[in-house]
Amino acid sequence: EAWLGEGHGPAGSAERQCDPCDGTKQKRERKKTVSFSSMPTEKKISSASDCINSMVEGSELKKVRSNSRIYHRYFLLDADMQSLRWEPSKKDSEKAKIDIKSIKEVRTGKNTDIFRSNGISDQISEDCAFSVIYGENYESLDLVANSADIANIWVTGLRYLISYGKHTLDMLESSQDNMRTSWVSQMFSETDVDSLGHITLCSAVQCIRNLNPGLKTSKIELKFKELHKSKDKTGTDVTKEEFVEVFHELCTRPEIYFLLVQFSSNKEFLDTKDLMMFLEAEQGVAHINEEISLEIIHKYEPSREGQEKGWLSIDGFTNYLMSPDCYIFDPEHKKVCQDMKQPLSHYFINSSHNTYLIEDQFRGPSDITGYIRALKMGCRSVELDVWDGPDNEPVIYTGHTMTSQIVFRSVIDIINKYAFFASEYPLILCLENHCSIKQQKVMVQHMKKILGDKLYTTSPNVEESYLPSPDVLKGKILVKAKKLSSSCSGVEGDVTDEDEGAEMSQRVGKENTEPPNHMPAKRFQLCKELSELVSICKSVQFKEFQVSFQAQKYWEVCSFNEVLASKYANENPGDFVNYNKRFLARVFPSPMRIDSSNMNPQDFWKCGCQIVAMNFQTPGLMMDLNVGWFRQNGNCGYVLRPAIMREEVSFFSANTKDSVPGVSPQLLHIKVISGQNFPKPKGSGAKGDVVDPYVYVEIHGIPADCAEQRTRTVHQNGDAPIFDESFEFQVNLPELAMVRFVVLDDDYIGDEFIGQYTIPFECLQTGYRHVPLQSLTGEILAHTSLFVHVAITNRRGGGKPHKRGLSVRKGKKSREYASLRTLWIKTVDEVFKNAQPPIRDATDLRENMQNAVVSFKELCGLSSVANLMQCMLAVSPRFLGPDNTPLVVLNLSEQYPTMELQGIVPEVLKKIVTTYDMTLVFHCCCFRKQDSDTGCRHEHMWPLSSGSCLPFIGDLITSHLVTVNLLKLAKNR
Repeated sequence: EAWLGEGHGPAGSAERQCDPCDGTKQKRERKKTVSFSSMPTEKKISSASDCINSMVEGSELKKVRSNSRIYHRYFLLDADMQSLRWEPSKKDSEKAKIDIKSIKEVRTGKNTDIFRSNGISDQISEDCAFSVIYGENYESLDLVANSADIANIWVTGLRYLISYGKHTLDMLESSQDNMRTSWVSQMFSETDVDSLGHITLCSAVQCIRNLNPGLKTSKIELKFKELHKSKDKTGTDVTKEEFVEVFHELCTRPEIYFLLVQFSSNKEFLDTKDLMMFLEAEQGVAHINEEISLEIIHKYEPSREGQEKGWLSIDGFTNYLMSPDCYIFDPEHKKVCQDMKQPLSHYFINSSHNTYLIEDQFRGPSDITGYIRALKMGCRSVELDVWDGPDNEPVIYTGHTMTSQIVFRSVIDIINKYAFFASEYPLILCLENHCSIKQQKVMVQHMKKILGDKLYTTSPNVEESYLPSPDVLKGKILVKAKKLSSSCSGVEGDVTDEDEGAEMSQRVGKENTEPPNHMPAKRFQLCKELSELVSICKSVQFKEFQVSFQAQKYWEVCSFNEVLASKYANENPGDFVNYNKRFLARVFPSPMRIDSSNMNPQDFWKCGCQIVAMNFQTPGLMMDLNVGWFRQNGNCGYVLRPAIMREEVSFFSANTKDSVPGVSPQLLHIKVISGQNFPKPKGSGAKGDVVDPYVYVEIHGIPADCAEQRTRTVHQNGDAPIFDESFEFQVNLPELAMVRFVVLDDDYIGDEFIGQYTIPFECLQTGYRHVPLQSLTGEILAHTSLFVHVAITNRRGGGKPHKRGLSVRKGKKSREYASLRTLWIKTVDEVFKNAQPPIRDATDLRENMQNAVVSFKELCGLSSVANLMQCMLAVSPRFLGPDNTPLVVLNLSEQYPTMELQGIVPEVLKKIVTTYDMTLVFHCCCFRKQDSDTGCRHEHMWPLSSGSCLPFIGDLITSHLVTVNLLKLAKNR
């Protein structure tokens, strides 16, 4: 088998893909798509006035009816802004309209009964759909725009009209001289130092670049020239009005403007209360107050007026959303945040293969910079392939190849200098020793002299069952190598060789006619001094799982060739996971990867293998996964494995293609909104700077989780492409999943890769986030990002893959209840048998409450992605009658807030209150059930801002019940 070079992007690359079925090599299907990107050359929407003007001109919208029929109609706003009309219509022209004053609300997405029950709803984009709710009976006019931009224009304009009514004109006129225009004018005046009323084109371009560094100089110049040409202007000087107009055109991001007006009560800015609402309801920020909002405004608002009044303009809001404060990566994970006191075998360890190589492993050069690079990247396991060298000095290189050599002593010097540069946790030296006894003694001298007391040589405690923790081993260097048996009394003895290259050659030569774990091994002489440097990482040869379970010591480490490890992962996945609960396993790439391409680390992480050695010198998808994965714990080189891979009583099969027992599946909703400043692919042979970008969103994890989806292509727009596409992924084992964003060029010659970003699922921040894209080699691309929205909900219920979510309810008959395996240990089996009825009850409570939450969200006019805080925000305007008298009040005096009806109210409000009460009933039942079964007495808080906490209650009860019964069993024994 010939291993091909590893590509970086998902499409058309010769690399191993994360495939839900078999993980085999394959080329991803490429589809050239036509882009219907809205308004690439039209004037950008930057104010409510722009939205109103666009509505007066009108748009073609699709009108959706309950009979699954869709009608194409032309909708427009009357010039007096009092009515919404459509044509053609069979109705009288005076009836084919809706009075603005009768509109109760405007909903985004497919969130009415007509949309939900429509037979072709699945074919309608969530981002292009919206509904106008009007009349005393809350009727709905359900519409679909040709693009998300057009839908946003109508939603924003209608909400503005609802808020200001007959005063809309006055508000529009007063907003022309707004805070933003004043600030931009001030920037112009500061540049116009001589007060001439105009500045040079060069000064204008530089000023705008200072305000928005991501913009290209050529694009700004072109925009000014186009403006001058449209006015038949001959000179190149720029006036204040021209400067303001071009700034608005180039520096306004419509998608952020539309977001701002959702929370600003249709003002052109956010005040402190608006910002608080956005942070809590959308961004999930807890314990927010006005002081925090004011700090954000002072930090990001560019205008003096905004800072003084506590207002955040569109430019300040954009600055905030593009800042590291709103990056997708949770800053809590930038420092060590996991329990570091577990046994060493309970962690994934960032590991390097052939660390000394900086190119391929056949004829590439060896260099100490390989060690520097790996250690600076947080690597905690490096490899030293040591051979006899000239002048009695051992050297490091790949045996049986033409790679160059480096002196062993210089490598130990570098390791001593950089061992704890990026992490204080233990470093493992994987020593592949091929030296004579004489040069082995030289190796010992160098290591003792240079590394000194950093070397961990304490003998393992035979009374223990597990390795020490990373916390105990801080600042220590562990040597993984062969060790003489305790019965050896001489100064040297013979051990089996550990030549990875020769071992693979043997196995390939045998054509697998002999099981690899029974192949005869070469032997060599090992001096006792070198053997004594090996403590808790003694290299031994793997035989088979049952032998290891019975005879292997916890301080013994086995190395697995990639091919052999893959065989065990496919044929004995459960045994492999159980083996790795106690013992360290190192997996190294096949030496047949002569170009130093990388294996997929996920193939072995899913089996619990701790030390998956990667070729750090080879960029690509596989290194992206490795680098992204080890970010999640402060980049310290250690990541705690999922509990299901650590606990002795748990069972997990690495090849599961369904949900994982005991783990609550999550539903990940990602909306790719827009991109910013995409560069041309570095290796592209195409002329010019224009790109046709599209985005892949990939999920990497266990086979059941591996998936990918792509956006359409946006043609000839790499500066500010709008995608507005939503995707949904079910993640069955979140602790082992990663999300990868890849941006590619659809019009490429030679190279299509623009940028990527890989992040562990556990590190995702929900809400509106920017994704900072990285280059092929991992550097941050300046001012280049994706703008996305992330939501995570707890999934319950089945249904088709595209319908998986909170909207899929499960009836009692179709529910899946937890099943228990018989262990044939009578005492344990009896305990679990008694636990089954309460587990079944807990499942019913969880599902009933889940269904109630679904109904409540639907009645609030929101999708399954919404959280309870957003539900309360959406429904609260309906609590007031026409004369501002309350129809519903919230009683906050009880443990949980209750809704109380005030007099005669519309039927839809009664349904909302009834459904809310049902949610509370199940919520309280869950906790009463939990308390009665477990005896716990906790203070339970109402989690308004958490959309997924309520569904976890059933899981909490289940785990409590089983734990309590097990504790009783332990106590009895």
